[in-house]
Amino acid sequence: MANTTKIEDTQERKKLKRAARKKAAPKAKRTEPRGSKKKKVRKLVRGQSKR
Repeated sequence: MANTTKIEDTQERKKLKRAARKKAAPKAKRTEPRGSKKKKVRKLVRGQSKR
């Protein structure tokens, strides 16, 4: 994306970013589902106190 850090005017910056986003090549589809690499949390055993 275009580097817009130097531009102070918010609206102008927004316009430039949108234009850059339209010009950019579309992202590829995901190969694996979102969050599949997240560490899974196991449920606590019933009856075991949390503290």
